[in-house]
Amino acid sequence: MTPFFPLSLRCGAYVTFCSEENFTWFDDILQKYKQTQYGLSTLRAKLLASCCRWQRHATTVTPLLSRCQECVPENLELKQQLFAQLDQIVDGNVVLSSSSSCLLPSKLFAGLVHVRQCLVAHPVNPPYHVPLVELVPHPETAPATMDRTYALMRQIGQSPVRILKEVDGFALNRLQYALIGEAWRLVEAGIVSPGDLDLVMSDGLGLRYAFIGPLETMHLNAEGMLSYCDRYREGMKRVLKTFGPIPEFSGAVAEKVHQAMCVKVPDDPEHLAARREWRDGCLMRLAKLKGQVQPP
Repeated sequence: MTPFFPLSLRCGAYVTFCSEENFTWFDDILQKYKQTQYGLSTLRAKLLASCCRWQRHATTVTPLLSRCQECVPENLELKQQLFAQLDQIVDGNVVLSSSSSCLLPSKLFAGLVHVRQCLVAHPVNPPYHVPLVELVPHPETAPATMDRTYALMRQIGQSPVRILKEVDGFALNRLQYALIGEAWRLVEAGIVSPGDLDLVMSDGLGLRYAFIGPLETMHLNAEGMLSYCDRYREGMKRVLKTFGPIPEFSGAVAEKVHQAMCVKVPDDPEHLAARREWRDGCLMRLAKLKGQVQPP
């Protein structure tokens, strides 16, 4: 199920789902997207009926199709098979886009005739509260494909970023995995507890990074970037040299972190669902605040 569909409907786009599954889940999905910062609760049933539909196969959709957003599970072979099928039925104007979180476009779209129309548009879950979208080109992706997708994402209220060339993990997951890796090493070394480690982010770095990124943080924490580098360069290099090897994310440390997380949120479906709902509500309120607060 495409993460962008409610945002597209908000802008008046015509959306068709292609899925082997029955479409009985649509009403449940629609309810999930209502009452967000995007104002989806204002959509009328008539509008939805006229702008959104489902069918089992994509072949009869293509005459009206301008963009296809693939959202199948993160399996390279499965995605390759799907894009090979789409490649046979689309014309030269359809943008073929994948929601992959880290699979390289050069592997996803290898050998396709319409490779210049292909790219990854990686959303961040849940995309109706977190607007970032990473746009990652294949080495042969046409600039116009990137431009069209960038413009569409802006139109539906997302915050697209252009990844200028492909790299494993793109930008978001490379930053996320770097943070997770050091967090794991600090817990494994007995330097900080799992609970306190999360507080370092949620009540520390995370508050700042919700509004400005790490580079602007550097810029503001001195008299500009060059001043920051002059002042803190040697300290940063010294600390970075102490970072350890890549963790295994298993064994005793995994069990320790798991037990700590279960104290806060038991791992049964009911507690996990309730915590996710709370998280999404927090993200919704934060998104509204960010929309109201404009930098000088």
